[in-house]
Parts: sequence; C-alpha cells; structure tokens
Amino acid sequence: MERSIMHIDLDTFFVSCERLLDSRLKGKPVLVGGISGRGIVAACSYEAREYGIHSAMPMRMAQQLCPESIVIRGNSSVYSKFSDTITEIIKEESPLYEKSSIDEFYIDVSGMDKFFGCYKWAQELRKRIIKETRLPISFGLSTSKTVAKVGTNEAKPNNYRKVEKGAEKSFLAPLPVKKIPMVGDQTNRMLCSMGVKYVRTVQEMPIELMERVMGKNGIALWKKAQGIDNTPVTPYHERKSVSSSLTFERDTIDVHKLKSLLTAMAEKLAFYLRNDSKLTSCVTVTLRYSDFDTRTRQKRIPYTSLDHKLIETVMGLFDQLYDRRVLVRLVGVRYSHLIGGAYQINLFEDTSESIKLYQAIDKVRTRFGQDAVRRAITLGTRGIGKMSNPFNGQPPIIPAHRRV
Repeated sequence: MERSIMHIDLDTFFVSCERLLDSRLKGKPVLVGGISGRGIVAACSYEAREYGIHSAMPMRMAQQLCPESIVIRGNSSVYSKFSDTITEIIKEESPLYEKSSIDEFYIDVSGMDKFFGCYKWAQELRKRIIKETRLPISFGLSTSKTVAKVGTNEAKPNNYRKVEKGAEKSFLAPLPVKKIPMVGDQTNRMLCSMGVKYVRTVQEMPIELMERVMGKNGIALWKKAQGIDNTPVTPYHERKSVSSSLTFERDTIDVHKLKSLLTAMAEKLAFYLRNDSKLTSCVTVTLRYSDFDTRTRQKRIPYTSLDHKLIETVMGLFDQLYDRRVLVRLVGVRYSHLIGGAYQINLFEDTSESIKLYQAIDKVRTRFGQDAVRRAITLGTRGIGKMSNPFNGQPPIIPAHRRV
C-alpha cells in the first residue's frame, strides 16, 4: 500500500492566537517571548521576519532590528487551549496521528484513497480547523514525514502542497540543504564549508562519502535528501519526566528568593502530577551559577505526588548544591520515573486528613486557577504563576527557561 503522510503546521501559532484575542495586532510586526533583558523570541510574525528576526533570537536584538515591533509576553495556557481544540478535531477525524509539538502534527492517511482521496480529505480537515479556530494552517502531503514537512514549509503561509510519489527527489533537489529537518545551524555550516549548499549536491554524493564525513547521521541525511524516510507516524507516548526552570534577569545570591522559587515550582509540578494521576520517584534540582557552572543533584524517593514530601526533597538537594556562595543565574526542578496511579497513604506518616486536604486544595485550584491556594513562602515569586499543565497535549508543554 502506498504511504500517504500529512504534516500540519499552525502558521506563527503564538502570534496568530494573540491576533485572535486582539485584532489590532493584524498586519503589524509582533514578537512573543520573554520581555526581560535576557528574554528570547519564542515566535514572530511574518512582518517581523522581514527585518531578519527569527525565533530563539535575543529579544533585545530583535527590538533593535525592528524598534516599532509589538512585544507580548505570551500566555501558554491560552496557546494550550487552542492546541487542545485542534488536537481534538484531528483525533476525531484521523485514523492515526502524532503530535510532535504544540502546533505540529503528522497524520498517516495511507489507504484513504480507496474511500475519499487523501488530498481531498486533507483539504477538508484544514477547512474544518480554520472554521472552528480561525487560525491559519498549512499542510504538506507526500509519501514520508520528511517530504511532507518540507512541503508544508514551502507552502507557507496559510497554504498547502502535495508532492506526488516519484516526484520527491526532484522536489527536494533545488532547495537549500538546511530545508532538510535534521540539518541544524552547525551541520549546515559544516556542509557549506564542504561546498554543499543545496539538496541536489547531497543527492549526487556517494552515500559512503556521507557516512565517512558524518557517520550514521550522514547516511540518514543522504536518505532524506533522496526522499527516503520510512519513519512511522507514532501515537502519543507517555511522558516519563516533567520539569520547570527559571532564569533570573539579574543573577542573585538571595537564598530566601531561591528557596521560594524552588518551592513554587515543586508545588505546582506536584499539583499537575496529582491532577493527571501521576507519581514520581526521582527528584532532580539544577543550579546554574553566574559563570555558567551548572550543577545537578537527584534523589530517589518512594513514589509520591504530595507537596510536602517533594518540597522537602527539593530543599534538601538545594542545600547540598548551593556551596559556592556566588551569584546564581538559573534554578530548576525535575520529576522523573513517572508512573500512573493514585497516591497510596503511608500508614506510618500520612493521615486521611492530609490526603483530604490535598484533594480540597486541588479542587479549588482546578476551579479558580493555579494561584488560588499557595504557600506563604511563594507569595513573593513572579514568573511561574501561569505554568501550563505539562500533561496537556502531545507532547506536553514544559515551562522551561521562564524568566523573572
């Protein structure tokens, strides 16, 4: 059976969501991301890209390139809701789908030509998503994930493209080699130094030479350049860890502030564990000093999802890590070795009253928001008050490198 793979990408997703909330942003250069001195651009509109701005660029540099740009801090919970809506539509309509990020999906529609026609079905799905969300969406359809993704990128903005079977190689040939999904900046620089700028050159190179230069990655790149990619569309896999980290706008040595932030992170991540019926047995704390010396320490514990046990572990690990007494740039918490299940009361330590208290607190947070109930020590913290549920969507959205 001939493979038919569809790749969907929501165009400038964060910006498009913000424009739905505020129509005055339409047609203007918009930047979404950190607004502090160390913030980075998470997303930018096409109008901003005309100034050379791109995602992952320092926000300060982006504003220098385009002083009239509109900077928005962004709201991950809003983006998650839009993503969830789209996911539900795709889940309802698709035989097999993979959510590779908050705004990207792969759908295996192989065999649907017998009933409806893959290309026509893909167009109908796009129309439904646009109608129900009013978000711009592009897609590519081809025989592999690689070619479909490249097709989507070539179709943007807000369009679609089909690459027929047998035309994959000729479609890829004139494109810059960086268009191949696995080619990052470092690989691209290395290939350019070898005189390889376009996919056609890779197609003409012997596979043995690619392997000699790049090892196994060279073989994979050569195959992708030929349009050969048998990677299957895989459904969602259960996440085995969840984490949060914060980078300070100004490095700090305030131990009380550090402990307050770590407590807030530990508390909120624990809430999400309970909300999704997850338990953790491994806690990791990360500390990065101002000289970028990064240290981590972890501890195995009995499976739990209760705040007081996890916070106690986090504080103990922090005390072990913080021994240099110099300025700190970043702190982070990670829970790993996750399993599904409800918390089992420890007969020697826990009480039914404490479990009922957690259940009541979680109900209040679910109804009125994450910050409806907080520990006193966390009241002075900023920047993590609106963490997205890490278990919403496929894969989850992890609040990494938030800036305060």
